[in-house]
Amino acid sequence: MFHRSLVRTLTSRSKFIKLNYGTNCRNYKNIRPLSTTKLALNADKVKVTFVLHDGKRLETEAKVGDTLLDVVVNNDLNIEGYGACEGTLTCSTCHVILAQNDYDRLPEEACDEERDMLDLAYGLTDTSRLGCQITLTKDLDGLEVKVPETINDVRS
Repeated sequence: MFHRSLVRTLTSRSKFIKLNYGTNCRNYKNIRPLSTTKLALNADKVKVTFVLHDGKRLETEAKVGDTLLDVVVNNDLNIEGYGACEGTLTCSTCHVILAQNDYDRLPEEACDEERDMLDLAYGLTDTSRLGCQITLTKDLDGLEVKVPETINDVRS
């Protein structure tokens, strides 16, 4: 017999929120919709440039709402070892360095878990971030990030 108080668990990054069926999700800011229809209709694009340690520039377009890790994966950019943990905040392989003005316009500061991983990253600077934690907005159009010479996969 079907039980009416069945609870569904939705995941948003590392946070778990339990909702009863029929609960209105509009009040939960961090929940991504289960359907990708809304995202597929969002045609907003921004330009992003990854500057490799040898000076090579990888320029691409990305969807608003994607992370820098999504951009590398979705555009099949050849950045060796980038994003090895797939955005789970267990490595520092998606470490990027931003110019101060770009760093200042990021919508969110690094969380404690990100700062812990950054402490282990190669070539850490005051404007370092993990690409898996930078979500692109329209305001970040033209973002340029430097990829350090080497990566430090803290999992190994």
